[in-house]
Amino acid sequence: MNTRRRTTLPLHAIAVVVGAFMIAPVLYALLGGFKDNSELSGNPFGLPKTWVTANYTDVLASGSFWGQLWNSTFIAVATTVLTVALSALAAFVFARFAFRGRELWFTLFTAGLMFPFAVAILPIFVLLRTLGLLDNPLGVILTQAAFGLPLTIIILRGFFRSIPGEIEEAATIDGCTPFGFFWRILLPMARPAVATVSVLAVVGSWNNFMLPLVVFSEEASWTLPLGIQQFQGQYASDTARILAYLILAMVPALIFYAVAERHLVGGLTAGATKG
Repeated sequence: MNTRRRTTLPLHAIAVVVGAFMIAPVLYALLGGFKDNSELSGNPFGLPKTWVTANYTDVLASGSFWGQLWNSTFIAVATTVLTVALSALAAFVFARFAFRGRELWFTLFTAGLMFPFAVAILPIFVLLRTLGLLDNPLGVILTQAAFGLPLTIIILRGFFRSIPGEIEEAATIDGCTPFGFFWRILLPMARPAVATVSVLAVVGSWNNFMLPLVVFSEEASWTLPLGIQQFQGQYASDTARILAYLILAMVPALIFYAVAERHLVGGLTAGATKG
């Protein structure tokens, strides 16, 4: 037991150090949002002497903040539904059907992981302008779904391939069609993997800044990352209020990740043990 503790102690120490580096900026922003600018300059790391709640309440009273929150939520949910639905169907075909050129097509999908988004931003802008999707949430949703397909297909295909063929044979004998097997049996069994890719899609969409910046020019369509940039420019001298805005913009994502974290870890673990 003592040997095991000595072995794991360095790992625990590293985890504590890494956790401290991650928590410290969030804690600094949280406490800084309760200070005024003079106190933030003179006492940046200590507790506030006077708790200034107006920085947070002013943001919460702003209609633009709630509009940006709705835009981010709608785009993230729509992107996730589209990405997971299309990827699940494609992964099912790649995993359970044998056809000529299957591995070639799968390789083409996976090659999308090596295509940097920044390189494609100009062609994407031209394409969206041609299709009339600028200042339209569909322009962001469809593009994010397209770039999310490769990784999602890879994860789901590996999980689908791990399902024993005997289960599919039994379902076929009972009169189940291929789509019926996919919908009624395969998807429920792959729930951990579906939850994993859903979490990844939501977080990726929520944090996306470059694509909404290119697509949206009207303030009514802005997402939270764009709102943070605009707010920072508008209140450049009011650092405390900017920190309050940052914390409030982070809260929905933190709550979602805290709730979905066990599904993410469970899905990755299930994929590792089944693969």
